[in-house]
Amino acid sequence: MYKKRILSFFQLPVLFWVAVVFLASCTKNSEQPAPQYFVSATQITELSKAAIDARLNNPLTSALTKFPVKVYKIVYKTKDVNNNDIQASGAILVPTTTDKVALLSYQHGTLAGESEAPSNFPANAEAGLLPPLYSSIGYVISAPDYLGYGESKQIPHPYEHRKSMATASIDMLRATKEFCQSNGINLSEKLFLTGYSQGGSATMSMQKMMEEELSSEFKITASVMGAGAYNKTAFSQYVINQNLTLSFISNYIWVLQTYNSVYKLNRPLTSFFTEPSATQIQQRGPTANATQNPRELFTSTFRNGIINGTDTEFLNVLKDNDIFDWQPRVPTLLVHGRADDFVIPLNSQSAFDAMRRRGATNVELALVDGNHFTAVPSYILQMYSFFFKYNN
Repeated sequence: MYKKRILSFFQLPVLFWVAVVFLASCTKNSEQPAPQYFVSATQITELSKAAIDARLNNPLTSALTKFPVKVYKIVYKTKDVNNNDIQASGAILVPTTTDKVALLSYQHGTLAGESEAPSNFPANAEAGLLPPLYSSIGYVISAPDYLGYGESKQIPHPYEHRKSMATASIDMLRATKEFCQSNGINLSEKLFLTGYSQGGSATMSMQKMMEEELSSEFKITASVMGAGAYNKTAFSQYVINQNLTLSFISNYIWVLQTYNSVYKLNRPLTSFFTEPSATQIQQRGPTANATQNPRELFTSTFRNGIINGTDTEFLNVLKDNDIFDWQPRVPTLLVHGRADDFVIPLNSQSAFDAMRRRGATNVELALVDGNHFTAVPSYILQMYSFFFKYNN
């Protein structure tokens, strides 16, 4: 029974505003904290298991997939190479299940262009194939575009720049957690990292930063990385000393130009490259029709400075991007094709050896059959079985 009371005309507004303030206070206290990294999310598509299987067109992967997957483009806050605020983007993939699912940060390999960025979710490129596979297996996927693609496509992509690959991937992971929290997505406490090629370098970069600088925030369960250029110094010395045609020379040119710009060396291209290649690269960038023989492409002064250790300025840049010599604390698997002539196995082998020397007992190396491209199926299987051990 409610006791009837007669309220005067003047009492009503007072009690009304008291109630409003009280309810607002209750609502405010029950809300989630304001996101620090997440900006916005837009659903791109939803894929059934059958649609994912059709994309992959492989009986083996069809046996692994389980759940339909929702795909979102996410915009989030991060920093550029000069530590300025910037917005970047990526894709979040969420399996349709009420089960608790682990979070997996997936770093993509080298892109042929903007259309292949994860936030564009291309049907026939890496970002539209492997992330749906992993998500359908039972992971929420955080797939950053990196800087220079998607929302930040107005700036040049800092190709193989250790720090920006790490920060863009870590901030995307933070934004993904905020997205999941605000949308009631049931995450477990487990966190996995993986990537191949440039994605391997990005994964190693972010894992090193997370373990050494952000260990109180992130607890990585396990990581698997494939065919990354972890030892930039030794790899560069190898490449620059070759006297044969290297079909991937454009990628090495891209890295060199990135470092020249990001580290503000501002050297003229003629200090790196012989003519007419220097002029062609100036006009067309890494896609220029330059000679593919390093002995003919690079100037003798630059080559000798790297080989003999006298170009300390550039060697310090390479050293700043070396990510092979440290001690991981979490289970880590390095996968590399024995016949890889693009990112040579020296990268994974030297990382494994250095990590073991530093006392890492939970790092494994899997040298598999194949080159940089034909070894990808082995990397996928190695990753699946390695993560399976820690995701039960």
